[in-house]
Amino acid sequence: MAKGMIRYWAAAKAAAGAAEEPYDAATLADALATAVAGRDDEFARVVSRSSFLVDGDPVGSRAHGDVRLPEGGVVEVLPPFAGG
Repeated sequence: MAKGMIRYWAAAKAAAGAAEEPYDAATLADALATAVAGRDDEFARVVSRSSFLVDGDPVGSRAHGDVRLPEGGVVEVLPPFAGG
């Protein structure tokens, strides 16, 4: 398990009710499952449509369970933005 920070942007920030929160997870899938647990369906919907960066590197189409999170890392949750 690694500890780091998840940062939410735009609609993800609004749905989360927070700009950031810590993670304690081995993979991106684990971190997202924990973040979604206990929140409403709107947050889960936004996360499911979002793109992710881990320490600035795009996750792209990789399976979230295959994306290992680093100790002290930063996960950026980027929902679809208007106009791009």
